[in-house]
Amino acid sequence: MTVLVITGTGTEVGKTVVTAAVAATAVAAGRSIAVLKPAQTGVGPGEPGDAAEVARLVGGAALTTLELARYPEPLAPDTAARRAGLPPVRPHEVAEAARKLAASHDLVLVEGAGGLLVRFDAEGGTLADAARLLDAPVLVVARAGLGTLNETALTAEALRSRRIAPLGVVVGSWPRDPDLAARCNVADLPTAAGAPLLGAVPEGAVAAGDFRLRAGDWLSPRLGGSWDAAAFAADIR
Repeated sequence: MTVLVITGTGTEVGKTVVTAAVAATAVAAGRSIAVLKPAQTGVGPGEPGDAAEVARLVGGAALTTLELARYPEPLAPDTAARRAGLPPVRPHEVAEAARKLAASHDLVLVEGAGGLLVRFDAEGGTLADAARLLDAPVLVVARAGLGTLNETALTAEALRSRRIAPLGVVVGSWPRDPDLAARCNVADLPTAAGAPLLGAVPEGAVAAGDFRLRAGDWLSPRLGGSWDAAAFAADIR
């Protein structure tokens, strides 16, 4: 796996912190990492975006980050580009940039904006299109609580309709005090996704001073960590 596409079931589900956790775990294993953000929205010139936040969380390790486009308003990339009078990002440009980074890095993480089918351009290009061009696996970041099963199932169905199999699901922010729905969803998310649960990043992880050291505790061996889904499920019953 040289390119991994990371998408969410929606906005504010924890894509960036999961991207950082995957990056930190890979760096700890001695791998060279690049993080590609095709379209950064809602951030002005000179302000840190999602790629910069990944670099901050990973720490002092050598990490290549690249944004293809930045739009000031917090909207879907196509809408934000149109309103700003700036050119959109197109799926083939995302794929080309990822391939170039993959030529000099062990792993390239492509972090989307919002959900899988958020439009990049007026022609309806999406992150899913870029993933298909790259023939890359897609990691789905989901919420913990009520409603996440439907969102996850829809995302997985959209992937499969494009002949892209989801690699797995990671809960982007596992609550300190999970309610009944969240606890049940640990067992039900793999069924909804048709793919394994590959981790759960704890709520407030971005504030942890030892994020880089602990990241592997939140991700399964498939992502380079030591997290065990069965043990996690047993602990929260």
